[in-house]
Amino acid sequence: MRPILEIAAALDLQPNSLICYGEHMAKLRLGVLPKKEAKPTGKIVLVSAINPTRSGEGKTTVSIGLAQGLARIGQRVALALREPSLGPIFGVKGGGTGGGHCQLEPSTRINLHFTGDLHAVGAAHNLLAALLDNAIHFRSELDLEHRQVFWRRVLDVNDRTLRHSVIGLGGRLNGVPREAGFDITAASEIMAILCLYEDLADLKVRLGRILVGFDRSGDPVTAQSLQATGAMAALLQDAVLPNLVQSSEGVPTFVHGGPFGNIAHGCNSVIATKTAATYADFAVTEAGFGFDLGAEKFFDLKCRSSGLWPSVVVLVVTVRALRVHGGGELARHGAIEEIESGLEHLSHHVHSVRAFGFEPVIAINRFADDTAQELAAIDKGCVQLGLNAVHFTGFAEGGAGAEMLAHAVVTAATQPIPPIRYLYDLESLPEEKIATVARTIYGASDLEISRNARKDLERIQALGYERLPICIAKTHLSLSSDPDQGSYHKGFTLPVESVRIAAGAGYLLVLTGDIVTMPGLPRDPAAHRIDLSDEGEIIGI
Repeated sequence: MRPILEIAAALDLQPNSLICYGEHMAKLRLGVLPKKEAKPTGKIVLVSAINPTRSGEGKTTVSIGLAQGLARIGQRVALALREPSLGPIFGVKGGGTGGGHCQLEPSTRINLHFTGDLHAVGAAHNLLAALLDNAIHFRSELDLEHRQVFWRRVLDVNDRTLRHSVIGLGGRLNGVPREAGFDITAASEIMAILCLYEDLADLKVRLGRILVGFDRSGDPVTAQSLQATGAMAALLQDAVLPNLVQSSEGVPTFVHGGPFGNIAHGCNSVIATKTAATYADFAVTEAGFGFDLGAEKFFDLKCRSSGLWPSVVVLVVTVRALRVHGGGELARHGAIEEIESGLEHLSHHVHSVRAFGFEPVIAINRFADDTAQELAAIDKGCVQLGLNAVHFTGFAEGGAGAEMLAHAVVTAATQPIPPIRYLYDLESLPEEKIATVARTIYGASDLEISRNARKDLERIQALGYERLPICIAKTHLSLSSDPDQGSYHKGFTLPVESVRIAAGAGYLLVLTGDIVTMPGLPRDPAAHRIDLSDEGEIIGI
């Protein structure tokens, strides 16, 4: 690793622009962040993917490798990526800093604690929860209805036993008993706010708007009415600043924010993306999960909120994902017909990319056990679909394995940027917005809105929140709401179970299917293999 001051200098950032966390990590000071009204001049490259398998398809690895490839061919480039959550690190997926020769460094520090941003978000979230229960306990003039409180607490560890709980037991001195629960910190609305704010004034307005429950008259109770805004902002003093690290080959990387990819927009912060595109000619960023979740929200939520707009869209494809979506099994090689059938799934995602005006660059992320016949089937299918597809071998070869992809991206960036185009107008009714996304991006034919969701929509309209954009939470493993329906199915019905108001983040949260906001650990969690060596180094991530 190179000293972080050298990495910053590559972007013309001076030492007094940084708050250093040791030799290899830093935060940018508030004064050097781009202003809210400023328009970055760099080209933003959005990396997304088809629906992944449970193991992930290497979207972060491709993003890092692409940036390294761009640097190798002489481009001034920076990355803007999400912060890993401790939950997945100790659970199924492991670390969130890429892999092989396309990693962020110092990877173990970034994966564990980093600069404390997630802890600050958790503290701010739980402070609001404590002030809320304190107001109930002392029967404040807000006259809170404790059965109408829906602000839960958060913890950055997968712990299924905390999903549902009862608090306030033990007598009058210990509060008012009520049902509650925990979400993972990445699912906090404050995390979503951190990734959408553009200056401190905007941050405080968003924090103040957080809706925590209702009083006995049915009127909304907010963080502002609980006088929580200032203290929450104070806890986020350093967390609002983007973190600067480097890739395996020294590419400057802004790692900031880590919202859930389904119940939030699944993208790194607006301020980090804007900073990368201000100080570099190319800013490579990604959106969580597949295009149906992360990228749609990148456009309809992140871009709509900030005015940012990408120049290029890269869509990551793998043999194993196409095999699964073609009816095959993840654990074994099957007939080439499974790959060919899975190309229909790719075709649908290409249709979704084109709905926003872009022609995607296809990155075929090659794994060691991919066969020549399988890769040839993908190449042939991409030609038939009229797609520019290139092979990516960055995991094994670093930036050298991404040069073809880098050249394809530079070529695509020379084309005129498509005009800003969102899927729906804010003036449309929430139900119409949901239907537009479901039909265009998921391939659904109809909605099945539950009785509870109908009541939610009526309350949303009565309170005047109907003009907010929507954030649909569904499984990332399928275009539908069924995680086991991996292969492409058109014309299904999307069930809408409930609709929540995320007034601070600025969207309506639409829950479909069974969405878990506090994951559990698997039978054999990754935590079993993580340790501290005798030399004091973290191993096993």
